[in-house]
Amino acid sequence: MRHTKLALAAMTLAVLAGCGGTDPAPGDQSTKVKYASQVSFGDSLSDVGTYNVGTVAALKGGKFTINGDNTAINATLTGKNWTELMAAQIGVAAPCPAVTGLDGDASKGFSVPVTAKAGCYSYAMGGARVTNPVGPGNKLAGSPLGALTIPVVTQIANHLKAVGGKFKGDELVLVMAGGNDALFQLTVLANAATKAGTDAAGPAFFASLIPQLAAGATNPQAAGAAITAAVQAATVRPGATQTTITQAAIGTAAAQPGNSAVVANSATYIAKATADATAAGQKAGAAYASANGPALVTAMATAGTDLVALVKNQLLANGANYVVVNNLPDIATTPSGRTKDASTRALIDAMVSAYNTALTNGLGGESKVVVVDVYAVSHDQATNPGPYGLTNVSEPACNLTDTTKNPIGSSLGCNGSNLVAGDVSHYSFADDVHPTPYNNLLLARYVSKALVTKGWL
Repeated sequence: MRHTKLALAAMTLAVLAGCGGTDPAPGDQSTKVKYASQVSFGDSLSDVGTYNVGTVAALKGGKFTINGDNTAINATLTGKNWTELMAAQIGVAAPCPAVTGLDGDASKGFSVPVTAKAGCYSYAMGGARVTNPVGPGNKLAGSPLGALTIPVVTQIANHLKAVGGKFKGDELVLVMAGGNDALFQLTVLANAATKAGTDAAGPAFFASLIPQLAAGATNPQAAGAAITAAVQAATVRPGATQTTITQAAIGTAAAQPGNSAVVANSATYIAKATADATAAGQKAGAAYASANGPALVTAMATAGTDLVALVKNQLLANGANYVVVNNLPDIATTPSGRTKDASTRALIDAMVSAYNTALTNGLGGESKVVVVDVYAVSHDQATNPGPYGLTNVSEPACNLTDTTKNPIGSSLGCNGSNLVAGDVSHYSFADDVHPTPYNNLLLARYVSKALVTKGWL
């Protein structure tokens, strides 16, 4: 805790000097605003332990980074996320999760009663979206984890209920959300595009195979009709598969006059039909994604507008005086984003831009709000990592493939015992989207810089 607080304080003093302000007395780490507490709303990037229960706790996980105090390995591996570092910087109590629990598969240790924690005001939780209650990891999304994914709109309502409906005005309120709106919708689109491709590939396979099987017959037209009828009959049989249907087609083809060589050549015919089906499936999937992608951009703009309304109508209108809203980082350059094709990365960029533009347009003129351009710094880190001290910006620091050490397969279950080989202390990402403790420190520094510029720190 001490070394991260000093690092943030040193950075703040440097920024103050660079801005030409009055230098504090030597060793003075006081802030311009005296905060009484910190409140945070959002998702996994700010979650300080909502799911640190059951199997997750047993795995020594709980936060979406490299968990645990691993400073014995390297001084940067503090296990802290940016909200914890901010609390240390402003001199308030360390944040604690407002609720804990899981609503998932009990046989895997993912069913733990939801418990509200009195006096804990870190509402951010993994999987949370802006207004939709079903996010990544939720059981209604098919996840055995059973993440609670309480959306930001409900997080804020829960806090107002806990504090009598009003902020005191001396809280630093941190808001960072929207990432799960993007990731969830991208997953839905990908699944639907895959289904569209599969639906197209099946008929395309037989549309290619049948003429090939019939071509060698004395009467190809009659043979084609007979093979088509055999395919249709085989398709409706219980337990039918592409293999059983194909076998029926070949058998019928072999029975056609003049077509005795069809069996010997069937492997070649099947290979071409498979290639044709793959191409048709890819084309159909791409067409589906292209046709439906713009709706995701619109949805992200709506999510951004929804968050703006929450900030204005639920935070500012109820007495919050110091609100920090982080925009979305460059999702397309995360390890997850880098695995996508060019068209998907372009869609991700458009979605993020729509969301961030809504935040800027809606909150840019609010005197009690600082909108931090996390996108700009994360994009620069991805393309110019050296000045930030980052050694790897494209690969996860956590070993996500060893299910014996990390059966969750994400940074939620990551700690010093299940990292990839080598020095990962200055990696950018813990898993495919979540930052390491070092990158959390960079984020906290960037937010602190924005607060210094505003005169709030």
